[in-house]
Amino acid sequence: MPKVVSTRRPQHKPKLGQHFLNSDSFAAQIVDALGDASQNTVLEIGPGRGAITSLLSTRARRLIAVELDRVLAAQLRLQFGMSRNVEVIEADILSIDFDSLFGPKPGLGRPGMDLKPQPARVVGNLPYGITSDILLRLFEYAKYFETLVVMVQREVADRIAAEPGGSEYGMLSATAQLYARVEKLFTLPPGAFNPPPKVHSTVLRLTLEPKQEELGVAGDGFIDFLRLSFGQKRKTLWNNLKTGFKEASLRQALAEAKIKPSARAETLSLEQSAALYRALHREGHGS
Repeated sequence: MPKVVSTRRPQHKPKLGQHFLNSDSFAAQIVDALGDASQNTVLEIGPGRGAITSLLSTRARRLIAVELDRVLAAQLRLQFGMSRNVEVIEADILSIDFDSLFGPKPGLGRPGMDLKPQPARVVGNLPYGITSDILLRLFEYAKYFETLVVMVQREVADRIAAEPGGSEYGMLSATAQLYARVEKLFTLPPGAFNPPPKVHSTVLRLTLEPKQEELGVAGDGFIDFLRLSFGQKRKTLWNNLKTGFKEASLRQALAEAKIKPSARAETLSLEQSAALYRALHREGHGS
């Protein structure tokens, strides 16, 4: 059953010395934020010692817990060995083959049958060093998910939820808000974990509502365009984009989108970025 793409580790390898959630009340709040999962598959990222897993095992129709630490994965298999709805996968979440895990299974097709998968829900405490990598991978496979309830470092949560115009708005903000409605739910103090980390953690709920079609930017190109736009934080939009587009085309597209060349990417709404992207990709505006 090929559920892991490879055994590679992410470039920023997360520390295996985790900070384990040790607050029953916060664990309950996190699970409650997922809503009624009795008819859903839930993917748990980094279950650790199983504080959230224990609650989900009695609420979710199917629970898939992905744990990188070999010892913790073995302990979880023992703990939930009698729970038929719980599956523990020892793997790096960045290497999981979501098509294999959630996609239609070969041989199940029948004429007239709807094979659209039932979207899963995701919960987890995302390691700081690879928070962006994990979110971007989940967004890449957004068709399989409907709700993400994730714990991230408070400062990262502020960036994800930031509005255009502020200094915290950046590539992560734009991408998250392109794919989802972002809600900051509550913040956990260091004392909610064992051992206590040096930072606060904020729980976010991301409700998947991809906006690419609505904005007229379907396909993978818009993400690359955003990445180029935010390439050098201190540079203007003009200076970032001229590395990928002809100056005449860029000048014309900026005029069409009514955006000043001196503007910075963080001042643009998604609608403005999409308008500029569309103008650049009309006939004769290519790079």
